[in-house]
Amino acid sequence: MTSRTDAPDVLPAKEPVSPVAGPYGHPFHPILVTIPIGAWVSSVVLDIASYVVDDPGGLARAAYWLIGIGVLGAAVAALFGLLDLAAIPRGTRAFRTGLTHMTLNLCVVGLFVASFFVRRAEGFYEHTNGTALVLSVIALCLLLVSGWLGGMLAYHFGVRVARESVQADGFR
Repeated sequence: MTSRTDAPDVLPAKEPVSPVAGPYGHPFHPILVTIPIGAWVSSVVLDIASYVVDDPGGLARAAYWLIGIGVLGAAVAALFGLLDLAAIPRGTRAFRTGLTHMTLNLCVVGLFVASFFVRRAEGFYEHTNGTALVLSVIALCLLLVSGWLGGMLAYHFGVRVARESVQADGFR
């Protein structure tokens, strides 16, 4: 059996730059992004719900804390994403896609941070502030585009995905 790095079909972006990024074929970044995505989607659902319930304060407060959890989770996921980005050769289409993915995610985090502070200034006694909700919805729209690019990195370009010969083992 040949080692992964000696095989001719292994591209540099398939290998982790550090064991901290996750083992070969099983990066940590994709699983970590589920935390901010889930928290932020849930916060927008609670924001919308705060407009239709009799006592919206609890929902607005929960949305606020979910945004904070999402921002913290995004910071952790970003560290692992940077490790994966470092494995992609510069000057390639995959690297440019990775930079765009990262830039959009930074905008998303910035919008959610702004929404967090607008909410903090307004309090949690009524339904979610309209400005905070708009910031969150715009951030989610950008997150959809960024997530699509992240999927492109993994599923189209195969960044940090095991080579096809390894994948084929699962179908024998």
